[in-house]
Amino acid sequence: MTNTEKNSDDGGASRSRTFETSLQELEASVRRLEEGNLTLDEATRLFEKGMRLASRCNELLSAAELKVSRLKSGFSDQMSLVPEDLQADRGDGSAD
Repeated sequence: MTNTEKNSDDGGASRSRTFETSLQELEASVRRLEEGNLTLDEATRLFEKGMRLASRCNELLSAAELKVSRLKSGFSDQMSLVPEDLQADRGDGSAD
């Protein structure tokens, strides 16, 4: 195992990876597995790394989805208040 592989397999460092970096590493691992010519140990290590990377990608996607949902919900809540605010500012007292 090279120094680069040891660093990329470090569980702590994986938390700071971006989605794009994790996905690129996952794709590279899959390509190496598909090419073959690996020992069982190398293939197992790459598979484990791929599973960790896939899990990290899933975590990052879920976090982004939650963030978008919260932003949409907040925006929707704000937009539902706009007509009432506008009526109060006009002061015309008209009802629905």
